[in-house]
Amino acid sequence: MKSRLLILIPIISLFVSSCTDDITGLNTDVKRPTKTEAEFLFTNAEHAMVDQVTSTSVNFNVFRLYAQYWAEVQYPQESQYDLTGRKIPDNHWLVYYRNVLRDYKEARDILVGQKAGFSGTALEAKILDNKIAIIDIASAYSYGILVDTFGDIPYTQALNIIDYPLPQYDDAQTIYRDLIAKLTTASESLDQNAESYGAADLIYGGNTAKWAKFANTLRLRMAINMDDTDHGYASTQVLAAITDGIFTQSSQGAYMTYATTQPNANPLYVDLVASGRNDFIPANTFVNKLNALQDPRRSKYFTEYPAAGSGQYVGGVYGTVNVYGNFSHITPTIQTPTYPGVLLTYSETEFLLAEAIERGIAVGGTAAGHYNNAVTASLEDWGVANVTIAAYLAKTEVAYATATGNWKQKIGEQSWIAFYNRGFEAWTSYRRLDFPVLAAPSFTFNDITEVPKRYSYPGIEQTLNRTNYQAAVAKLGNDKATTHVFWDKF
Repeated sequence: MKSRLLILIPIISLFVSSCTDDITGLNTDVKRPTKTEAEFLFTNAEHAMVDQVTSTSVNFNVFRLYAQYWAEVQYPQESQYDLTGRKIPDNHWLVYYRNVLRDYKEARDILVGQKAGFSGTALEAKILDNKIAIIDIASAYSYGILVDTFGDIPYTQALNIIDYPLPQYDDAQTIYRDLIAKLTTASESLDQNAESYGAADLIYGGNTAKWAKFANTLRLRMAINMDDTDHGYASTQVLAAITDGIFTQSSQGAYMTYATTQPNANPLYVDLVASGRNDFIPANTFVNKLNALQDPRRSKYFTEYPAAGSGQYVGGVYGTVNVYGNFSHITPTIQTPTYPGVLLTYSETEFLLAEAIERGIAVGGTAAGHYNNAVTASLEDWGVANVTIAAYLAKTEVAYATATGNWKQKIGEQSWIAFYNRGFEAWTSYRRLDFPVLAAPSFTFNDITEVPKRYSYPGIEQTLNRTNYQAAVAKLGNDKATTHVFWDKF
């Protein structure tokens, strides 16, 4: 009896004490937090932003196919411009609005809330402001991609599901102007002597000076896009961006190095290696051009055919079924898990400056000089030796003074070669300059008889946001993939 009593006493004591404790904490799920840090949201959005332009999954990114860098093997539908079979516009739209821009907005809201009740040091305040400015820059980049893809898009009412569950579409040119203004404000507000995200920033490691240059170089690119629409405005913005400081060397470019293991490995590794599939080969359109120039980047971009040491490169026929073993293959270099994703480079900057001069914008130097800088930077980025670079630039078919065609053809064809593995920007450059000359395959879906100039709007918008979708289509004239976005005038 005594032993039983001794056992009951601690049990009763525990019961009594528990009755007097505050048990409201039992409603808190410690394994599923209801709040997060702005840095976590920023990192997630940044990763998704780079993934979307890097991926080669035909569910998300078909721009390497539109630029005719690659051909497909067994299933050529995407090269034949089937946009709806895999809901490609829907996926592109959702990635940016849901995975990228939504996380940036939530991160920004958290930081603005911290700023409202801030009581830290002056340096800590600068770091907080830098973080907000960088989000504004990355968000502007992402909205710019959406405009360049679709045209008019939800902007002022976007991401506010409480007040605007069905957001209106804003005018694309008006959005562009607002994005350039935001980039200007953000780049000029960055305190380049203070830190920002540190290791949470996967692109620049929190380096605010590099973020400022990225913002200014992005302003340059967007202004050049607009030149055919509004030369006066574009000229002003180009010169202002240069004054504020753009990329001047390759080390300033925007790259994100991936991790060695999934899910944070390069999407190319995931799609081309880990999947065990052989869905893509270099396209004959692109390979034939490099063959004609004896371009030294061939060995960097492709494998030789039929065997190493042959010196031959053969591309698959674009827009048709191909047998994988009959052609050159994609270089293993870009298929490694850690190969960087790319947003913007110094080589592209120099092509833009050459273009600016030909458009009558006094950016300094000569078109030929900037063109040479651009080609050189691309060759150096791919590890081509200096002596080979000099010989390549001296070729009659490459030298700016003697290369075939007008300035649009010269810049357009060489930028196409340099943009390899950057399908979206190659597609954008092609639309702006109308070079290189790319032809649609003999069979296409939906009677598309030319390389698409935009994505049609997502099916989900046609269903859930139909009134605003119809207003956007009425303004555009139609929702065809061959209709040009506002800056693609000719």
